[in-house]
Amino acid sequence: MNTQKLINTALNGLDSIGYRLDQYGITGKLNRHNLAAFIMLEQKHLEGEWDSIQAKFDRRRSQFDGLLTAIETRTDPLIRPLISRVNQFRGVSGH
Repeated sequence: MNTQKLINTALNGLDSIGYRLDQYGITGKLNRHNLAAFIMLEQKHLEGEWDSIQAKFDRRRSQFDGLLTAIETRTDPLIRPLISRVNQFRGVSGH
């Protein structure tokens, strides 16, 4: 059975169940159209959640990059003389 036939069978079954529930006065809202609307709504909801996670991740990465830059900027003047001494000891020219 190919995918399209399987989907059509499932949707027909959903419509049938919805029709029976409507006949019994339980609900008239169970049908393929409401299912499609629900799926599309949830897809948009998940896309929004993914975008939110990506934004949080990018913000944290930016904060981390800023912190690394600040550390490098502040430690460079402190470490440069030490590296220079080590290089002199090793016989490596700093120029």
